[in-house]
Amino acid sequence: MLRAAGVGVGDEVLVPAFGNVEIARAVTLAGAVPAFADIDPATYGLSPLAVAEAVTARTAAVVAVHRFGRPADLAGLRAIGQRHGLLVIEHRDGTGEAPHEEIATRRERAAYLDARLRGVETPDRDAGHTYEQYVVRVPGNGRPDRDAFAHAVRARGVACSVPVKTPVHRLPGFRRCVSLPQTERAADETLALPVHPGLTKRDMQKIASACNALGGLLQSAS
Repeated sequence: MLRAAGVGVGDEVLVPAFGNVEIARAVTLAGAVPAFADIDPATYGLSPLAVAEAVTARTAAVVAVHRFGRPADLAGLRAIGQRHGLLVIEHRDGTGEAPHEEIATRRERAAYLDARLRGVETPDRDAGHTYEQYVVRVPGNGRPDRDAFAHAVRARGVACSVPVKTPVHRLPGFRRCVSLPQTERAADETLALPVHPGLTKRDMQKIASACNALGGLLQSAS
């Protein structure tokens, strides 16, 4: 899509550093240079304000990535694109659109955890959220931090994963000296808990109990 739009050598493309490196690689394959803007802490997508501040004379396009099933602020990014004459491309960071029944089930499981989890920050609610991943934040200003929390939850038999271990702007080949505080914080704090349709009610109770067993420690440390 970048090549078809004439984006190439000498151009910059604004992309998120919070996510997979494949987006930045695609930009380089088109002959352009990936530049990084910060994310919105609620959507985990590019922040329109951060994008507006990162635009330079070389900026030709913006890649809006929808993360975890939570839509990015596409309207805000398109408004920035129109203001500066930039191409805005959408990319969904997932396996594609799931059946309506599966999405409804994931939303039910997400609502269950929203109502029961303590000591962690639950995902921002949005009518369009499909919960491809249920991503919470674990406070990092005390102990246990996210990694210790994840280790303890796994020890209680609950599968969980760190969605983004290292932001792209800190990876070899894409290192940039750029201030991305929300990206850095999200990489340090986020943890994905299971909400897939195969989980039973007992499984969901186990997830909540495992997390809440550490909730008091987290609250006292914050």
